[in-house]
Order: sequence, then structure tokens, then C-alpha cells
Amino acid sequence: MVMLTRRVGGDRPLIGPVGAPYLHVMSYNVRRIITMSRHGSPDFWPVRRDLVERMLHAERPTILGTQEAMASQARAIAGMMGPDFRIVGHGRAADGKGEGCPIYFDATRLTLIDWSQRTLSPTPHAAGSRGWGNLVPRVVVTAEFDDMMTGKRFVVFNTHFDHTSKRSRVASAEYVASLVSECKHPVILMGDFNTVPGKPPYRILVNAGLRDSLLVADKRLGGAGPTFSDYKLPSPRGRRIDWLMVSDRIDVKVGAINTARFEGRAASDHEPVQAVIDVL
Repeated sequence: MVMLTRRVGGDRPLIGPVGAPYLHVMSYNVRRIITMSRHGSPDFWPVRRDLVERMLHAERPTILGTQEAMASQARAIAGMMGPDFRIVGHGRAADGKGEGCPIYFDATRLTLIDWSQRTLSPTPHAAGSRGWGNLVPRVVVTAEFDDMMTGKRFVVFNTHFDHTSKRSRVASAEYVASLVSECKHPVILMGDFNTVPGKPPYRILVNAGLRDSLLVADKRLGGAGPTFSDYKLPSPRGRRIDWLMVSDRIDVKVGAINTARFEGRAASDHEPVQAVIDVL
């Protein structure tokens, strides 16, 4: 049974923990540390850190994929998730530093079979490489899991497409679609795609057999509105650039965009995207 709690205050879960056979999956651009920000700025990480922790403590996803996480943020979030969680993925630079797209998972529920990190470039196995018009490295992290409670195996991808280059976003979608096509098991794809549904990257991923969890969910919380709010209240004119997509053999029970605020403050400039799924 999927238990849902409609959010009233920031510390009340929108979804919260779920039990087998269901998995609670969350994609969350946590906004990188802006070193020049000061107290009073919505970017100020020492304040936002507590808000991110409150969000994660309320929701307790089984699998969390974050984007823009700097090394210190990734370590902090690992601590927030608790001792039962493990993390795969590192920074996008050649030396493993910088922004990353780590995947966190509940090791009491899931067994990690294998994982990898590739760059979104013509040389995907060269760490820190660039191409296709993006000025900074971009990565995709892949993790294959066995669910100890159900015996099901599945694959998770977490990524962050380029924010300036349309050509890079299209080429990145084509590359990720090729990785998806190689998978023998059901797939979850999450990330910040820096473009909206209906644009070429979205169509490429849909043509690869992926479905938008918000659109196919049995139940939707928070609507299908914007995910980039820039710390403001979500606006109908905002952009839904963060997606959580699934292949066939995954039933989406709940799809959600989490617009929680804590005493009026947002934990990030993006809203988390969440889903309760059943791997068939």
C-alpha cells in the first residue's frame, strides 16, 4: 500500500517513506555552493543546508539523484540520508572535483550491482572532457540495482544537461538514449535537462521508450508545473526542466513536484521531482 500525506507545512511529507514492493525516487537539483553569496541571499548554503536536510528528512526517498552537488554538499547530503545510505558518483572535472550528479540509495533495500560515470561528450570515457558546444563538462551517472525485497533488477541514470548549448542537449539526449537502449532491465532516468517537455531532447528520450512519470502516474501531486522557481513561489509561466522518466515494466503510482517552503524559504532554486514506482 502506498501511503501519502499531503503537505501542509515544510516538515510534513508530500510522499514520505514507502514499503515494498514500491520505491520512492527523487530527483533534486540542490543548487551548487555560490561562494560569493552572503547571509540573506537565498543562495547562502549555510542556511539552505538545513532546509535541504528538512526536505530529505520529511520525504525519505529510497533513491535520490542530485544535480549540481559540490563535493562538500554531496558529503553533507550523505550524512542527511543516514548510515543506511550509500552514494555513487563524483565531480565532473578530470580530477573528480566540481559539480556532480551522485546517486544515493538505501543499502538495506537495494544491492548495488555496478555503476559508472561517463561524460556527455564525444569521448564519454575521458573524465572532464567536453564537446558538442558545452563550455563545462557534463556527466551521466549509471547505477544498476537488485531490490532485495522483490528480486527485481533495474538501472538508474542521473544527469545534468548543458544550460547554454542546444546542440549539446540534443547530442546528450541521443547519447543517453543509446545507453538506455543497451539496458536489459527497466530504467529510471532523472535529471536537470535545462529544457522543457516537447523540445528535441525530450522527444529523443520518449522515442527511446521512456515515459514522463508525471504524465503516466496513477496519482499526481503538485501538478505538472514548473520545477525551476529561482527560490520564488512557482509560477505557471515557469519551466519544467527537471524530469523523472521510466521505461516499460515500471508502473508509476504517484508523480509529484514538491513545492515545499520552510517559513517561506525554498531549499533550492529547483523543486524536487518525485515518484512512487513499482518495478514489474
